[in-house]
Amino acid sequence: MSIYGVSFDMVGKQPIVLLKTQTGNKFLPIWIGSTEATAILMKLQGVEAPRPMTHDLLSDMVRQLNAEVARVTVTELRENTFIALITVRGETGEVDIDSRPSDALALAVRVDAPIFVADKVIEDSALEFEEDVDEADDVVERFKEFLDDVTPDDFAP
Repeated sequence: MSIYGVSFDMVGKQPIVLLKTQTGNKFLPIWIGSTEATAILMKLQGVEAPRPMTHDLLSDMVRQLNAEVARVTVTELRENTFIALITVRGETGEVDIDSRPSDALALAVRVDAPIFVADKVIEDSALEFEEDVDEADDVVERFKEFLDDVTPDDFAP
C-alpha cells in the first residue's frame, strides 16, 4: 500500500491518513494523532525539522545499529483500534515490534519502507470506489463527502 494523503475528519477535526492499495481503488482510512499527522505530512512534503523529530530519531537509531526497517504492516483492527508491526532486519534476523499504525507509517515514509495491510483489514475496513480514480483531488473530494457522516465506530467488525 502507499500513503495517499492526510486529511481531517470534518466532524471531529481529527487527522486521518489514507492508505491506497497498489492495484485497484481500495482506500483505508486510519484516524491518527495530530503529531503523527504532522510528522507524515512534513516528510511527504519534503520539509525538514530544525531538530530531529521522534520518527527521525528512530530512523537514525535503526541505521546506526546497522539494521533496516524491512516493512510496516497494519495487522488487525481490534476494538476500533488498528494494530501495526514494524519489522526491523538486522544481523541476527528480523524482529517485529508492536506499534501504533501512525508511528509505523511516519517511520516508513522516512526510511522508504514498504507498507502492508492484512487482507482481513482491507476486507473489513477499506473503502472501494467502483470506477477508476486517477486524480488525487477526485479521491480527496469523495473522501471528504464520506467523512461528513462517518465515525471510527463505523469500522468495527
